[in-house]
Amino acid sequence: MDTEKLIYADLTKQIIGSLFEVHNNLGSGLLEKHYQKALAVEFRQRKINFVEQFPVVLNYKDIQVGKYYLDFFIEEKLVLEIKRDVHFSRANIEQTFKYLEALNLQLGLLVYFGKEGVRFKRIVNLY
Repeated sequence: MDTEKLIYADLTKQIIGSLFEVHNNLGSGLLEKHYQKALAVEFRQRKINFVEQFPVVLNYKDIQVGKYYLDFFIEEKLVLEIKRDVHFSRANIEQTFKYLEALNLQLGLLVYFGKEGVRFKRIVNLY
């Protein structure tokens, strides 16, 4: 794969390195919140700017009808979602894509920490 054509290639490389560092130290089988807290530590050490549990408001006809929270909003340009599922379900992919649409962002990473290692999927919003 040509990394020059990947959206935010350098940033995603740093994030993926962080994911593997956390998995190498904690292993699999933990709750999402434990991986999230460990990733926050790793991102701080790598000087990656992020917001945990970033709120996104859902409006209907200019009236707030709900709110949901991203696991991580990174460098004000990328969504990172952590899942415990054994695979990336259609619902997980659609949820991440909806986050991208709501924030008008191009890239999200969907991550799974499993027995076989870290798995991730790039979700792209072409606008």
